[in-house]
Amino acid sequence: MSLRFVIPLLAGVALAVSAHAQELKKLKGVVELFTSQGCSSCPPADAALQKLIAQGDVVALAYHVDYWNYMGWDDTMSSKDNTARQYAYARTLGRSNVYTPQAIVNGRDHLNGADLNAINVKLDQFDHNGKGLTVPVSAALNGDELEIKIGAGNGKANVVVAYFDREQVVSVDKGENTGHKIAYMHSVSDVETVGMWDGKPMSVVLPSSVMDKAGRKGLAVLLQSATPAGDPAAIVGAAVMTVGSGD
Repeated sequence: MSLRFVIPLLAGVALAVSAHAQELKKLKGVVELFTSQGCSSCPPADAALQKLIAQGDVVALAYHVDYWNYMGWDDTMSSKDNTARQYAYARTLGRSNVYTPQAIVNGRDHLNGADLNAINVKLDQFDHNGKGLTVPVSAALNGDELEIKIGAGNGKANVVVAYFDREQVVSVDKGENTGHKIAYMHSVSDVETVGMWDGKPMSVVLPSSVMDKAGRKGLAVLLQSATPAGDPAAIVGAAVMTVGSGD
């Protein structure tokens, strides 16, 4: 099965590619951190996310929410979509509230985003119990195409692409983190569903120009199931790739 999107390519697109598909290490899971520049409890979680990225065996993403903006500092990377994703996870997990810093592991459970040891323990537990990344997924740029390949498995899932910037350093001038300069890694700017998987091997081809928007220096592919209501649920496969000449 092949899903091909025919979109005019921008002239002169040239991407120096470093395909950090993390093939050297077996990926053991996905961690999605919900954080905010205006939350005093979040910097330790932002630092923990950096360590997860450095491990090389985790797809680690940061979603900046907007509900802390009322404290006097508008998070420069926050969005209503990120907040909506967190509330969607709350519905999936049967929770009535959300919090920061919250880490969602494999779309299956949540933990304090600053507790790096507990997150790794949960990842290992899921991996050993068959709730890790059981379906092979890869993403690579080939000329003017971005090709996503997905292997065989059981069930159905959406092919979700989360675009992120590799790193942004922000000086916070107001709010709970006033005076702090904080480095943020893998901050998600956009999430889109590009296909559906039914258990059979498939590929999705996108134009490489999807990376042209400001801030898009990387992407993660999440093979993610959904609840009957359409909310995000278990992630059964994933890949991550960064682009640029600085790798």
